[in-house]
Amino acid sequence: MTVDAEASGAAADAYTASVVGGTGFTGGELLRLLAGHPNFEVVQATSRSADNMTVGRSHPNLRGLDLRFSDPEDLESVDVLFAATPHGVSMERIDEFTEAADTVVDLSADFRLPEADAYDEWYDGHESPEYLERAEYALPEINRGNLPGADLIAGGGCNATATILGLKPLVDAGALGPESGEVVVDVKVGSSEGGAGGGAASSHPERSGVVRPYAPTGHRHEAEIEAYIGLSVSFTVHAVDMVRGASATCHVFPDEPVSKGDLWGAYRDAYADEPFERIVSGGGGVYRYPEPKAVAGTNHGEVGFELDPGNRRVVVFSAIDNMMKGSAGQAVHAANVALGLPETAGLEFDGLHPVGAP
Repeated sequence: MTVDAEASGAAADAYTASVVGGTGFTGGELLRLLAGHPNFEVVQATSRSADNMTVGRSHPNLRGLDLRFSDPEDLESVDVLFAATPHGVSMERIDEFTEAADTVVDLSADFRLPEADAYDEWYDGHESPEYLERAEYALPEINRGNLPGADLIAGGGCNATATILGLKPLVDAGALGPESGEVVVDVKVGSSEGGAGGGAASSHPERSGVVRPYAPTGHRHEAEIEAYIGLSVSFTVHAVDMVRGASATCHVFPDEPVSKGDLWGAYRDAYADEPFERIVSGGGGVYRYPEPKAVAGTNHGEVGFELDPGNRRVVVFSAIDNMMKGSAGQAVHAANVALGLPETAGLEFDGLHPVGAP
C-alpha cells in the first residue's frame, strides 16, 4: 500500500499512518513524531472519548496539526497502524488491525512476550496467541536483524527497555549468564508511565517530592527481561518526582573478575554504531552518569557503569525517556527499520538543556 510518489508528488517511500488510541500521552507522542516524519502522512487518529474533536484539544503542542479524532471502530486502510491502547485491546482487535494495515506496531504489552504461557503467568492469558510467533520485538538494538519486512511489531516496556539496554552488552560479552550471581535492578520512573488516566497516584500533589516503591517484587517487565536477555533479575520500581524518564540502576556480579577496560570494550562493541545510544560513564561535569533529564524528549538512551573492585560488583546505569525510547520513539524507530527507511528519520531531536522537568 505504499503511496505512488510520482502520482502524488510526495517524496519517495511515503507511507500513510494511523494512531489508534490517540488521546493518551503515548498517542500524542506518536502523532508528534509522525507529523514531523519525512516519510509518513498521518491520515487518522482514533479516540472514543474525543470523537470528532481536534487533536490539538488533547495535545496542545499539536494545535497546528489539521486532524480530528475519529471513532476507533471506523478504521481507515493505511500502510502502518500504530496502536497506543491499554493492555488487552490489541489482542482482541488484532484481526481488524491487520486487515486495515500492512504493518501493525503495537505499543501495549499484548505481543511483546514470545510465549502464551508467559501471559498465563504474568497477565490474564492471551486472546490471540496465534499472533505471538509472528510478532517481532521492537527494540532495534537487540532485534534489528528480524525487523525488516515485519508486519507485526511489539513495542517494549519502558522499564524493561532501560534495563535491557544496560545489561545486554555484558550478556553479549559473556560476563553475565544464567549461572551468574544475583542481578538486582532498581528502576525509578516518571508519572507519565501511568498514562493520561493514571489516577491519584500519578497526580501532581501526590507525586510531588516522593520516592515511592510501587512494584517491590513481581513486576511484569521481569518476564520481558528474561525473554530477551536470558537473565532472571530481582526487580523493583519506584515512582519519583519527575514527569518523563526511566532510570535503571543494576547491581551485577560477573562470572569472572572484570576490568574497566573490559567494561568499556563490552559497551563500545555493543553501541559504537548505534545511532541512539550514548556511553556516559564517570566523565567530568555535572552529568557524569546517565540521567533521564539529559535525554528528555529524545529517542536517545544513555548507559554507563562503575566498577567496585572490592567485591567484583559492577553498577550499571541506564536512562531513557519512557515516552520516547521506552515507547513512541522506539515504535517509530522499529517502523523505520521494518520499512527500510533511514533509522533516524523523524527522530533527530537531540533534546534541550537546561530544562525544568524531565
